[in-house]
Amino acid sequence: MSSVLFTEHATQDGHVIAEVKLNAERSLNALTLEMCEEMLPRLRAWATDDRVVAVLLDSAGEKAFCAGGDVVNLYKTITGEGDPSFPERFFETEYRLDFLLHTYPKPVICWGNGIVMGGGMGLLSASSHRVVTETSRLAMPEVTIGLYPDVGASWFLNRLPNGAGRFLAMTGGQINAPDAVHLGLADRCIASHHRDALLQQLTDARWGAGENTDASGVVNRIMRELEQTSQPVFAELEAPVYQHSPLIRELMDHDSVEQIVAAITAVKSDNKWFSKAQQTLAHGSPVSVKLIDEQLKRAKHMSLAEVFQSEMSLSVQCCRHREFPEGVRALLVDKDGQPNWTYPDVASVEEGFINELLSSAWSQNPLADLR
Repeated sequence: MSSVLFTEHATQDGHVIAEVKLNAERSLNALTLEMCEEMLPRLRAWATDDRVVAVLLDSAGEKAFCAGGDVVNLYKTITGEGDPSFPERFFETEYRLDFLLHTYPKPVICWGNGIVMGGGMGLLSASSHRVVTETSRLAMPEVTIGLYPDVGASWFLNRLPNGAGRFLAMTGGQINAPDAVHLGLADRCIASHHRDALLQQLTDARWGAGENTDASGVVNRIMRELEQTSQPVFAELEAPVYQHSPLIRELMDHDSVEQIVAAITAVKSDNKWFSKAQQTLAHGSPVSVKLIDEQLKRAKHMSLAEVFQSEMSLSVQCCRHREFPEGVRALLVDKDGQPNWTYPDVASVEEGFINELLSSAWSQNPLADLR
């Protein structure tokens, strides 16, 4: 069976709700090159199809919307198995998909249920109507594998308040539904049992015709009502990022990344969420921490297209050095949990090494045509 399912649901007034369902439940719907290659042409066709009024992006299973990208296959090609051009093809196709969703001319409703990490965050963040449920767990945990938050994270993390984006990137901190809405990483908290009701109401809705079609307004009204009826489900959920926001602002208000790391690790806390963030930072890649800080600085005033072009180069450069494959080996291949990082701590990471990673990977960026 295909790892992506495409369905056109007829509405009562003759339009179509187009559904894209990630269908790789066993791998927690992790994005592969083939999945991205299937989605791109279908989404492009729907963008100009007058019958299609909205796109629903969801997934099979209850555990995860999408737990990330296909980093194990990246590892294999980096270490000598398979086609050496795979990393470049993978990142280019994934980023083109994300950019298309960011700039899509019709509403894209992303049902971010369960685990939403890495590549899943790229899809959710690029969608115009981002739904989280009581089971949602959002994160950009690339620091654990020697990479950095990509898929447009240089864009959306830089827009979070009070240093939260940099903190979450460095610590891989998990975000639940209330926090996702507080931070602006999601639009609506809707109970997971309303998934079928959402599709039913989308197909029952009156979408109008021609210039009278207000597709975004129709989607907003449906989601607003479902969110209101879902409020009891979220009433008991804490919002740890929001609760720690004064502390996060204070911790990120230092003059160097070394001082930030020292400040975070020095905090004495019995809060499980914060302690987990501290542990992830302590065991994460020093190169990643330094790279995250520098990439977010450089990307602060970039356009969306420039962000994806920058990340395209940086991701390929990371595949040409040992830190990323070593992180994947330790966490996902050998699973020994003992990565042999290139540098022992953040203070030891050489500026020249970071500058090398951030230098252009080619004379002509494969995403140079993005506008």
